[in-house]
Amino acid sequence: MGGFFAVASKDDCVADLFYGTDYHSHLGTKRGGLAVKNPEGGFTRFIHDITNAQFRSKFELDIQKMHGHRGIGIISDYEDQPLLIGSHLGNYAIVTVGKVNNAEALIQQAFGKRATHFCEMSGGEINPTELIATLINQEESFEAGIAKALEVIDGSCSLLLLTDKGIYAARDRLGRTPIAIGRKENAWAATMETCAFPNLDYKTERYLGPGEIVLITEDGLEQKKAPGTAMKVCSFLWVYYGFPASSYEGINVEACRNRCGARLARRDTVKPDLVAGIPDSGVGHAIGYANESGLPYQRPFAKYTPTWPRSFMPQDQRMRDLVARMKLIPIRELIAGKKLLFCEDSIVRGTQLKDTVRRLYDKGAQEVHMRPACPPLMYGCKYLNFSRSRSIMDLATRKAIKELEGRQDEHLEDYAKEGTVRHQAMIDLIRRQLGLTTLQYQTLGDLVEAIGLPEEKLCTYCWSGKE
Repeated sequence: MGGFFAVASKDDCVADLFYGTDYHSHLGTKRGGLAVKNPEGGFTRFIHDITNAQFRSKFELDIQKMHGHRGIGIISDYEDQPLLIGSHLGNYAIVTVGKVNNAEALIQQAFGKRATHFCEMSGGEINPTELIATLINQEESFEAGIAKALEVIDGSCSLLLLTDKGIYAARDRLGRTPIAIGRKENAWAATMETCAFPNLDYKTERYLGPGEIVLITEDGLEQKKAPGTAMKVCSFLWVYYGFPASSYEGINVEACRNRCGARLARRDTVKPDLVAGIPDSGVGHAIGYANESGLPYQRPFAKYTPTWPRSFMPQDQRMRDLVARMKLIPIRELIAGKKLLFCEDSIVRGTQLKDTVRRLYDKGAQEVHMRPACPPLMYGCKYLNFSRSRSIMDLATRKAIKELEGRQDEHLEDYAKEGTVRHQAMIDLIRRQLGLTTLQYQTLGDLVEAIGLPEEKLCTYCWSGKE
């Protein structure tokens, strides 16, 4: 998905920028980048491939060459960022997070003006951040250009611009991704993950609203465009992608996951010997389940992360499965002869989970019950780049529907609706395919209640198909 961080400080900003950006590493997949505005007026920028290395290790030497009072950093989905842009508005650096579904149409419109060119990425794909910069450059001011870009993009876009005036921060038109503003003595910051603030001594000042644009300087915050009233913030941030110490719209991720687990427990009748979480994001859900049910919480798997990258990163499914397997080390003493109940953030393809379940039985598990913290994933995300390799038809739900119907797109609304015969048939088939004793998903209503925002302010498209 990606995440970014920005600092404007009366002192040198590089240390805060470095560590603040690093706190977004759980969101990133391919690239990391930093840019600062030099005291002399120019930019210093570094970009590195972080596919198989930590962000911190790639930039530790670079930051010794960086100095300035304003800077932006990015952990990117896949494209090189920050970009340095020269335009009639002035020179600036830009980072973006989101997904531009209508990129081809916007590119052709830009070409139609006969005054635009793009630098291609590998594979002939145009860098979406460069496209967004082109949209901004077509207007008479940064404020107007950013507002226009947010308006015409189909998908989502949140961004930072490092300019001579200061740092522009703009949240996606419908607020699908968050931006929080932090403050400490002599400095202001913008972040997507508030977990970046506490150890750098920032306090969350406020959250930007949907479509809001602000200008951040060493002296404070100036609103350039008021927020809109409609919001569709991604619910999956609380379920899976968000770091436990982060908050969005003032709602903490770990506390939300605890509430999710508690709601799963209230609807359950199974009495296992222990409750566990599939590391890492399943842990918060499992703690909530255990506390609510009164059942003991234990760790039948230990997660080994020092040398293994995130499992969704490799494009090859076999490599993803291998990485996932190598990270989870079973503990036989907590598995053999036991009835185990696991909380998981979600079931996507189910391939890794199937292997995990089989390994539990190989170690002597008597029963394995699975409790995903969200409803069945029925649709691929149209708004954020969660995984570029993910096909809708690879989803466990779609594979089950194909087996039941002969096609993967039959009666989708009925399959997505809780309580229908088809919905239950799909879950039963997924349970059998994964080798589970029981499988019970979170209801959408319980998930919405656990998050604590009105449903109309949440994006639930991947489960309901409703935009």
